[in-house]
Amino acid sequence: MIDAFKRSSARRITAVIPYFGYGRQDKKVAPRVPISAKLVADLLTVSGANRIITMDLHAGQIQGFFDIPVDNIFAAPVLIDHIRNNLNANLAIVSPDAGGVERARAFAKRLDADLAIIDKRRSAPNLAKAMAVIGDVTDKVVVILDDMADTAGTLTEAVEAIQNAGAKEIHACCAHPVLSGPAIERITESSLKSLVVTDTIPLNENSAGCDKIVVLSISELVGEAIIRSYRGDSVTSLFV
Repeated sequence: MIDAFKRSSARRITAVIPYFGYGRQDKKVAPRVPISAKLVADLLTVSGANRIITMDLHAGQIQGFFDIPVDNIFAAPVLIDHIRNNLNANLAIVSPDAGGVERARAFAKRLDADLAIIDKRRSAPNLAKAMAVIGDVTDKVVVILDDMADTAGTLTEAVEAIQNAGAKEIHACCAHPVLSGPAIERITESSLKSLVVTDTIPLNENSAGCDKIVVLSISELVGEAIIRSYRGDSVTSLFV
């Protein structure tokens, strides 16, 4: 589509990509593996995109893979409003791994909540084992915060670890509901009360049938980012 617009003499092309595919393939983790996030960035740039609007990149440094401006917007305002209106009592925000601590800390600060971290070991791709909870979650309403839920292995391991640590109630929030493979089955069978996601990825029939999943719309957020990008206004000020 970008190439078609470019060949039709479009003045400027902005690609709005709520879920940036291959975002987790942002570095070499083994010999002879690709860095697909960089490849996708090159494909978009070479095809003719002048600007990218995306949401909750798996790693912020992916913006550096592009030679064009990138607006990485966040689902945080939508998710925080939901938590504040539905769960804001004796709350603890939990990061499911060390990489998500910064995101969880920002949520905890805005919600005036406690912060905890899961010490996780990953033995193979899409195979995680939660080891311990660092922080106090005893008798608290816990919200596990991640950027995406794929096979839900990390999520359900975290739920089990938090439950064993004495949490009163466990919920989860993520921006991107990839929900592949056994994800729905794992979520349904877990002690998770709810999984709050956004509509960056449409739910399939199996996912839509799970009554634990709550979908929030990011349409207003993305629409405002598009308007500000078009006018040349600040997109960052959306999140201040």
